[in-house]
Amino acid sequence: MQSNHYDVTTWPVGNASKDVGEVINSIIADVKERQTDTDVNDGGKPGAVIYLPPGDYRLRTQVLIDISFLRIQGAGHGFTSSSIRFNVPEDEWPGLHELWPGGSRILVDLPAGGSEAAGAAFYVERTGSPRISSVEFSNFCIDGLHFTDDGSGLPAENSYVNGKTGIYVANANDSFRVTGMGFVYLENALTIYHADALSIHDNFIAECGSCIELRGWGQASKITDNLIGAGFKGHSIHAENHGGLLITANNVFPRGASSVHLQGVTRSSVTNNRLHSFYPGMVVLAANSSENLVATNHFLRDHEPWTPFLGVGNGLDDFTGLLSVDGSNNTVVGNHFSEVIDAGSIRPAGATPVIIRLQAGTGNFVSNNHVVALDVHAASSDSCFAAQVDALLATEASDSLAVTAVLVDSESARNTILDSGTDAQVIADRAVNAFRATPAIGG
Repeated sequence: MQSNHYDVTTWPVGNASKDVGEVINSIIADVKERQTDTDVNDGGKPGAVIYLPPGDYRLRTQVLIDISFLRIQGAGHGFTSSSIRFNVPEDEWPGLHELWPGGSRILVDLPAGGSEAAGAAFYVERTGSPRISSVEFSNFCIDGLHFTDDGSGLPAENSYVNGKTGIYVANANDSFRVTGMGFVYLENALTIYHADALSIHDNFIAECGSCIELRGWGQASKITDNLIGAGFKGHSIHAENHGGLLITANNVFPRGASSVHLQGVTRSSVTNNRLHSFYPGMVVLAANSSENLVATNHFLRDHEPWTPFLGVGNGLDDFTGLLSVDGSNNTVVGNHFSEVIDAGSIRPAGATPVIIRLQAGTGNFVSNNHVVALDVHAASSDSCFAAQVDALLATEASDSLAVTAVLVDSESARNTILDSGTDAQVIADRAVNAFRATPAIGG
């Protein structure tokens, strides 16, 4: 019996280094040709493993996946910061240890333009019953190579725009897994529609326009233990119309327009994440996102310290809140918020920044959240690593910063706010919301 384990470097069709897309498509065609029977001895279509040894594989032909039980795996996620390299003066490049990501690396070299789907390295599409199931991507790097000029005035390599997507799943799917992967310099790393029991775990997804987007609708999926950082135009984690979504133990870097953005998401959990942003609007529960748990997360909002991105924002002002809620019966408990900014940078000027904002809905429960607000002098540096480490480790400040710990809009009512701000730090109609203040020192 022929093995169902394939190596792209030994497959007789195509040349993996010149166009790994052609090679993988040929392998998938072989699997389909050999695995035609649906029921033989209680089996019939076991699928296959496609292996990418360490090395660079240019992809000039989109891979179309339309079979279940397919695992594409490499021997290293290969992530390294392309953004740091592209912002190092070119005359310093010869002294760098390496210039490009490594490991088992796919170089996405598809034509520019067209739709997100057309620009995807891996396009998963199959209709009919049952849903396509158990497609796995593991332990290799998908590299978009370069960003392009978007007319913003920023250097092209800082635009986060190139029309390229890493993995695009177009149809309803079940039990997909994305594990141990590296994604870099893609406008969209992962775009997945109609996911059921999806696992996105232990990946390094950074320097992409948007990192994880769960679209359409879905249920019972998880985004766990990832290192994530989107660009200022996109989302680090975005989900719409999902139920039972678990977002846990992720380390979300700046500079995404949001860390977590949930749109019409219900009965889901955002817990134990470390979230870092240069802008307000870090976590957004929008479009009547209800009955969700937001608990024991660490929020840090501070300033962009790296010179190439100074002055770049996400368009939101400081009334937005670090956490914004449009929905009902959500629980927000035990979170730590650090707002460490220069008072002179607050927008609009002279405003009191908001930490938690309940914009609409009823019956939300906000309890035992801790807010640290400091007024600091913002510094910058040409060194990305040193600047951000220095900013993270600095804990001294000349003054505390006045904030609104909880703001309840008139469209939101019958909420309970306990021990999440002093009486002066919570703005809510006491006649239609229950409130217990955090005791003030000397009060």
